[in-house]
Amino acid sequence: MHKNISRFSFLFILITCCFFITTIAHSASIKSRMAARIPAINSLKTQGVIGENSVGLLEYRSADKPQQDLIAAENKDRKLVYKAIGKQQGVSTELVGQRRAKQIVAAGKAGQWFQEANGSWYQK
Repeated sequence: MHKNISRFSFLFILITCCFFITTIAHSASIKSRMAARIPAINSLKTQGVIGENSVGLLEYRSADKPQQDLIAAENKDRKLVYKAIGKQQGVSTELVGQRRAKQIVAAGKAGQWFQEANGSWYQK
């Protein structure tokens, strides 16, 4: 019986460690992907093609939609990050996105576009 408990404990610790390592590696890969996209995203923001919406995601502001895969990938990763933060803080993913949108506006540069909570857009 004692051996079974020891084996179970060892297995539990091993599985927990593997999960933790996988989570860290996944977080690092999201962070590196997002960092790699920053120059292209900033270029599109400077051109006024995209802006930051009120829920913390990128959104096209024109009919011209270059680099759609890039924007979709960025928004997908942002949603994953917001979900993880929401789970950690015990709040909704939507609330995390709204909070992040406010931080993005505060750090935004002149000339970039941002969306108000009511849906209207303004240029900083």
